[in-house]
Parts: sequence; C-alpha cells; structure tokens
Amino acid sequence: MPFKLLPKRIVSILSTPKNCRYDPESPPKFTIWLNFLFSAALFTVANLYYNQPVLNKIAEDFNVDFETASTVATLMQSGYAGGLFFLCPLGDWLRPRPLILILWIGLCVTNSFPVFQALSMICGFTTVTPQLALPIIGGQVPPNRRASAVQIGVSGILLGSLLGRLCSGIASNYATWRLIYWVALGLQYLLFLLLFAYMPDYPSRAPESKTYFHMLWSTVYMTFTEPLLLQVCIQSFCVSAVFSAFWTTLTFQLASPPYEYSSLEIGLFGLIGVIAIVLGPFYGRVFMDHFVPWFSAFVGETFALVGVIISTFTGDMTVAGPIIEAITLDMGTQTSQTANRVAAFSIDATAMNRVNSAFVVCGFLGQFSGAAFGNKLYADGGWIRVGGATVGLMGLALVVLCMRGPGEKGWVGWSGGWNMRMPMEAEEDAEAPAEVPAVPSASVGSGEYKGGDAGEGGKI
Repeated sequence: MPFKLLPKRIVSILSTPKNCRYDPESPPKFTIWLNFLFSAALFTVANLYYNQPVLNKIAEDFNVDFETASTVATLMQSGYAGGLFFLCPLGDWLRPRPLILILWIGLCVTNSFPVFQALSMICGFTTVTPQLALPIIGGQVPPNRRASAVQIGVSGILLGSLLGRLCSGIASNYATWRLIYWVALGLQYLLFLLLFAYMPDYPSRAPESKTYFHMLWSTVYMTFTEPLLLQVCIQSFCVSAVFSAFWTTLTFQLASPPYEYSSLEIGLFGLIGVIAIVLGPFYGRVFMDHFVPWFSAFVGETFALVGVIISTFTGDMTVAGPIIEAITLDMGTQTSQTANRVAAFSIDATAMNRVNSAFVVCGFLGQFSGAAFGNKLYADGGWIRVGGATVGLMGLALVVLCMRGPGEKGWVGWSGGWNMRMPMEAEEDAEAPAEVPAVPSASVGSGEYKGGDAGEGGKI
C-alpha cells in the first residue's frame, strides 16, 4: 500500500458508522446497554495490574533481579499518573469517540512488549481511556440517575483491578506469563470493535478552548478556585490514602502471628471487594439517586470510619476485625468516591474531563501516600499505629465534607440549606436525555466559571 494512502486508510478506520453519528436535533439516548458497554470498556484498567502477580516470572524470563523487574509495575503506574494529567483534559476539547478509539489502538500495540519497560509505561499512559468514559456517562444521564450510572462504570474499574491480578496469577500457574497479555490483547480488539460499532460520536464539550496547554492550566486553576472541586479532591486524597494503607499493610498483618496465613489465603481477601462491586449499582439506584451527593458521601465515609475503628482495636486479636474493615472500607470508599465525582461533574458541564482529571489525580496521590506511610507506620508500631493514622485521615475527610453544606456556593458554610433529598425538578426531568451543552454553563461553586475559561469572575 502506498504510504500516501495511509492517512486515508486511518480516516476510514476511524470514521463514524451511520448509527453512531450525533444528531443535535435528536441526541442519542444513553441506554442501560450503552452504560454496560462503557463499564466493560472500563474493565481495561486491568492492564495496570496484570504484571503484579508475575513479576518474579518476568524477572526469570528476562534474566534480571527482582528489584529491576519491579520497575515494570512502577513505570506502569507512573505512566498512568502522567496520562491522568496530560490526556484526560483532552476529553473536553476533542470529540471523545476518535480520542478513545485511538488510545485503544495504542493499548493493543503496547501489549506486544518488544521493549518491555518502555512499553509498560506507554501502556499505563494510554490506560486512562476509562477515565475519559466516566465523564461521558456523567454527562449523558439526568441528575437523579447519575449516581447509579456512574456506579456501574466505577464497578467496571474495580472489577478490572481485581480480576486483573486474579486472572494473571492463575494463568501464570498453568502457562507462560505472556498468555495473560495475549488474552488482554484480544480483549482490547473486542472492545475496540464494540465501541467502534456502538459508541455515539458525542460532540466536544469545550470546542472553543484555546490550546492544549490552556486545558492543562485550567485544570490546575479550577482545582484551587472552585470550592466544591477542592473539597472533593481533598476527600479523594484522604479516602484513597486510607484505602491504600489498609490493603498494603493487610498482607503483613495476616502473614504475622497470630494468623500466619499463606499467600493464597491472603490473596483470597481481595475477593471481599466483589461485595462492593456487585452491590454498588443497586444501592446507587435505590439509595444514592434519591439524595444529594453530599449525603451519600457522608454516609459512605461514616460507614468506612466505623469499620476502620473496629479493625484498629480488634485486628491484633481476631481476623473478624480486618474482614469488617475490608467490607466497610470497600463499600464506603466506593460510595464516597462516586458521590463526590457526581458532585464535581455539576461544577461545569463543559469541563467534566478536567474536573475528573483533578479528582482522580488527587486520589492517585492519596494511594501513593497511603502505601508509603502505611508501610512506615506498620514497621514502627504495627497494626494499631496504622489504624490510628487511617482513623485520623478518614475523620479529616468528614471534617472537610462538613465544612460546606450541600447547597453552599462559597468556601465554608451551610447557607444553601439543609435539604438532603434530590430536588423535585431533577426527578421530573428523569426521562429527558441529557444534552451536550453548546454554551458554557454556570458553576455550582463560587463565582461564574465559564466553560473552563473563567473562575471567580475572572478570565484565564
């Protein structure tokens, strides 16, 4: 094939099928089946975790030591962190369909691993495509169904992270560790074809934004000028740090007296997370859709805090303590994070990807911090010292939440009222499809934030 024909072939591959073309006069309905398709696509976050159970076999196959092999996981996570900041904001600027499809092709290519470490980082960088899908979900459903729709998507991410480790570990026991990457490659192509055939070509939410660097700068600017966004980002950091500290140190606790569990028994604790994954969409619809996000976040963080307190004081005596914390922390964290993400989506309909980028980056930093201080505190003072720190962090998240009421537009206060039920107008509009805004919208936070270009009444 002549090289000059290559761009035309690429355009034809990425062209939009007739059934996926966006008609502003008749926007496509965001059906439950499309919601599940996006949730399946979010499962690709498993790419970040396939390597973790097989690092010892990677070291053997490439003839390197364990320390060198562990850099694969580090590079993968570092690439993911970079993608969260540098790629996610593009979802507001570019049409999301071709952006997501191009990144999916990148994931398929990186799974060949001819240059293993470098491509691991690239794979992590392009795995942010699930974070591009969540704002689409949040923007295409009415407010009183947004929580349950986002919960379905979040369940896909959690299921991907859980099954990625589990399937990789099982497969490596019966075949070469490379088998799981070939399976992942097949899944990427399958999801690529499904998205190509059924994902609507939603228009850009902020097509008039100036430059790529402006998109990055406005993400940082919004984080520190929008009270609601800063509030949910701080909570995301604290809750993620508690979650990471618990699961990082749980292995040490269960491997030590009085438990002395095997690696298999410790690994089975991860299956506890299935409870939150399965129940998430159901209590999202039954409970979270009927209350404002503030109340759902409060319930989730309080539920998690109770479990952390119980486990802190019983974890050295009975395994029931860690089991209770695993259940309450998983469910509480998922509820809090989903509610806060839904609240953040209401800040500006033209900046959902940038808002989501800031939220997820703060959560990612919390995970890193939680793993670091968890290991340090466990080495110095054991389980109870880690528990004390996590109780304090979860308490801080609740304090930050309670500093601003559900209707407050300023930095601190409850001037917006105490009503915890979803407004009636949201329920009346439940059957109406959400429209992609053609013009900037006002913020729920302080000031008149205009389409990602202004905050606190000023221009960037």
